[in-house]
This record gives sequence, structure tokens and C-alpha cells, in this order.
Amino acid sequence: IEAYRTQNRFLNSEIHQVTKIWRRVAEKERALLMKCAYLQAKNCQVESKYLAGLRRLQETMGSEANDCSELLRQLIQEALQWEAREASAEGVELSPISEYDEYGFLTVPNYEMEDLKLLAKIQALEVHSHHLLAHEAVERPLRERWAALGDLTPSVELKQLLRAGVPREHRPRVWRWLVHLRVQHLWSPSRYQELLSRGQVHEHPAARQIELDLNRTFPNNKHFTCPASSYPDKLRRVLLAFSWQNPTIGYCQGLNRLAAIALLVLEEEECAFWCLVAIVETIMPADYYSKTLTSSQVDQRVLQDLLSEKLPRLMAHLAQHRVDLSFITFNWFLVVFADSLISNILLRVWDAFLYEGIKVVFRYALAIFKYNEEEILRLHDGLEIYQYLRFFTKTICNSQKLMNIAFNDMNPFPMKQLRQLRMAHRERLEPELRELERLKAEYLETRNSQAPAVPEDCASEDEVEGEA
Repeated sequence: IEAYRTQNRFLNSEIHQVTKIWRRVAEKERALLMKCAYLQAKNCQVESKYLAGLRRLQETMGSEANDCSELLRQLIQEALQWEAREASAEGVELSPISEYDEYGFLTVPNYEMEDLKLLAKIQALEVHSHHLLAHEAVERPLRERWAALGDLTPSVELKQLLRAGVPREHRPRVWRWLVHLRVQHLWSPSRYQELLSRGQVHEHPAARQIELDLNRTFPNNKHFTCPASSYPDKLRRVLLAFSWQNPTIGYCQGLNRLAAIALLVLEEEECAFWCLVAIVETIMPADYYSKTLTSSQVDQRVLQDLLSEKLPRLMAHLAQHRVDLSFITFNWFLVVFADSLISNILLRVWDAFLYEGIKVVFRYALAIFKYNEEEILRLHDGLEIYQYLRFFTKTICNSQKLMNIAFNDMNPFPMKQLRQLRMAHRERLEPELRELERLKAEYLETRNSQAPAVPEDCASEDEVEGEA
């Protein structure tokens, strides 16, 4: 017995020593991985600064035909073609910028203009750099919190986690829960199939418009551009089912992108259908996707008020140059930034949006302008500002910074204030819309009462055809 006790003490000591060694090795490995990620991120930042320098030099030199401009053109061409490779000699696996991200979107946007291609490469490097730096410090602890969460129930903790973003492996499950929370009073197990069957018997008036918009859905995403992909067919069925589900709307441009985002995350078309129902019928206000887009117009006016309150310097600058932001922001609200933000940030916006509602869209709209405020203030030409606003959302790379602006810097942001602003603007907008309808009706009545007269020197179409 004593011998066994001695042996047991010895083995316990050995196990203790091995465990200590294993922990030290694990900590060292983690430190090396963090160092590798940091070095890769710094490399991306250096390359990004190099490309930004080339771009500024290109803008300064213009199209001067000399040796320097030709050298600059070659350097830019090489920079656009360069990609990170695996360091096989050292056996260290790097994280190169892949052509597509995990949801099928082009990592480097395919801008048509040559100078914007350089900008796209800079953006991709910045995004990759932020991702590498945040992986160990932010994303790993966030994944651990989500893994330990268990069953989902509405709470302050869940709200904070959703604002921080849902890891990809948890997102389908979380979104299904969020959608069910929104549509449980509408949900029926056979509803989707019933709507599809109805569409097979009768063609919906919106079917033609849906067909046209299918080919315009996310041209920068391989799932909607590859001829062999099943996603366009899924999207068609989801949109047709919704057109029967909600005949007052039928189909409105923009619904294709909402449904497409739902499909990319949830994959199952029935889940995507209910996600679309949740957004249109329970999250967004009534009349958001109607023919008059009344609630959408109201929200644009509310946004103007909030911008004037939160960012007065920026709004004074835009007013000075007669810039109407609704040309840019209207689409943000209609499709919840689906066309505007890179997917990594877009889906984090949706994580919070599906839980908290449209207030999140207002927060992020304000945060986007705050994020880029200094850049906009440096522009002093109306046309130049509009050109910048066309693509400036794609230059946002730091999701953590944008989130902090949206949920911290924009406070206080009471829902009561939002409701009051909406009510006030709706009271002003509705008489304007009624007056517009009256003027339209008056014009049509006048035109129909007047017989169409053909000027003496002009031949009618019938006469021309007869001569032919």
C-alpha cells in the first residue's frame, strides 16, 4: 500500500509538471499567434499607406505624359495584382485576402473607374487589418460568451451581445429565434407552401418586376451571379410568396435585397420568407414600402432633424453647398444598408436591427456621418461631396469604432423623441401628399378634356405609315 501511495504521489507530481508545461506552451502559442496576427495587420496597414500614397500621387500628377507617370502606372498595376501568399518555407499559414468573404461578397469591390480600383484595394487591406487585430482581443472572447449563453431569452445581456455582433457559427440560430419572436402571431407551418401553390395557379401582377430585379440583386456576390447557384431561384420563390402574403404591397424595389440578405444567412428559403415578413410587417412602420412610401419619407425628415441636433457643424456645411442627403440615405433605410456597408459591418447592424428595430438604423445612419465627418468637411464643392457620398460608406473598415459611435456617442437617443418627430413630420407631409394628388388629378382631367390637336405642318403616324 505504501509503495502504491509513493507511486501515486510521483504520478500526481508528474501530471502536475506536465500540465504546467502544457499551459506554458499553450500561452506561448497564443502569444505567437497574436504576434503573427499583429504583424500581418501592420503589414496590411503599411501596404494600405503605400497604396494611399500612390493614389494621392496619381491625383496630383494627373495624366502628364512623362517617365514618372508611366512608372507610377506600373507601380499601381503591380500593387493591384499583388496578393499575400502562404509562407511555406517557414510552415506558417498566413491569412491572405481572399477574393470573396464568407458570405460570397467580393472582398475587393469591382469599381469600374481605375482610380477607384486602387481605393477598393486600400479598403480591403484596412478591413483585413482591423479583422486581424480584433480577432484575439475582441472576437475570441465574444465567441466564448455566445457559446456559454445557452437558451435565448430577451435580456439586457442579449441586447449588448447582439450590438457587439453575432459570430458566424451562431448567426443562423440567433436570427431564426429573432424572426420567430417577431412573427409568432403570424406564423403557420404550412403558410409558405400555400402561398407558393397559389403562385403556381395564378401569376401575380408583380411577377414581371420581380424577374427583372433578380438579375440586379447583389452583382458583387457570387451566390447571385453564378449561373449554377440555387440562390436566384430561392429568391424568386421567396419574393413571389411574399407578394401573395401581403397584397397591399405586392412587391417594392428593395425587397429583393432584404430577402437576399436573409437567404445568405439563413439559407432555408422558408426562414428567409418569414424574415422578410418580420421586417416589412412588424419592424418597419406601416406604409414604409407602399406606393407613396409615406413612412419612408417621414423618416428622412426625422433623420435630418437628428443630424442637425447631433452633428450641427456637418449639417451647416452641407446646407452651405446645397447637398440633399435624402438622395443618399433614402436607400439606406429602405434596404437597411444592404447596398452600402461591407458585409462584416452590415450583418452586425442586422443583428441588432432584428432585435431592437428601426431605431438601430437611425443610430448607424448618424454614426456613419460622424465616422466620416472630417473627410466631408474637407470637401468644398457640391458635386465633389455628392461623388464622395456615393461610395463613402464602403470606406468604413473599423466595425468596433462604428458600433461605439452608434451606441455610445449618439446617446441620449430616447424612443419618445423619435415618435414625437415622426408624428410632427407626418402631420406636415400628409397634406403635402394630398395636395400633390389633387394637382395630378386636376392635370389629368384637363388633359383628357382637351382633344389632341395635330399641328398643320406635322403628319400623323397613320399618314406616315400609309406613305411607307
